[in-house]
Amino acid sequence: MITHSVANKGQNPVLHMVKNTRTCRCGSAAGNIFQHLPRRPYHVIILLACLLTTTLPVFASDADAAGDPRVLQSQALVKEFAAQLIAQLRQAMATDGPVTAIKVCNIAAPQIAATLSARSNWRVGRTSLLTRNPGNNPDNWERDVLQQFEQRKQNGEAMATLEYHAQTEQGFRYMKAIPTVELCLGCHGSTLSEPVKAALAELYPQDKATGFKLNDIRGAFTIMQTN
Repeated sequence: MITHSVANKGQNPVLHMVKNTRTCRCGSAAGNIFQHLPRRPYHVIILLACLLTTTLPVFASDADAAGDPRVLQSQALVKEFAAQLIAQLRQAMATDGPVTAIKVCNIAAPQIAATLSARSNWRVGRTSLLTRNPGNNPDNWERDVLQQFEQRKQNGEAMATLEYHAQTEQGFRYMKAIPTVELCLGCHGSTLSEPVKAALAELYPQDKATGFKLNDIRGAFTIMQTN
């Protein structure tokens, strides 16, 4: 049995027992990036938007985290992860185009996670019920939280408040849901362009992260501080 806290105080928590461990919201940052990109075919802009917006977290409020600095620290790590990845994708897209941007994402995302993990002494990453990279597959605890997010969303909770943190046997853990926005459907939806299919087949042969619909939960940022 663990103690736990949910971002939305009115929501009944689903998790009671846990055993084990392991990023789309469009904002002004992504919009500003597009203003400086060269004109390219529509499917290229869709692809870049997908790559960028999957890293843009939205937080409803810090009010619920005021009593626990570990939550604020986790949120800061999530925001930094997003900012670093966006910067590298922007440079790759502006200089070499979408295929290079996908390759940069493939390499940069785990590198950023590793750097932030080493600096903070926390484990920083992303996960999903339908992963693109099998290295991001959820453990039992993460799967339970992702399923909890799905239930909370079905109960009408806003996507921005879908956060969860708990003190577990492994340490303090935090997750933040990643929503699917319209532009994400270009590489995570049911209808993908041929260039996107080819790039994903090359880099992610075990990809499960397609077939998403608007406002689905794409996945979550996940952070753990070991005891």
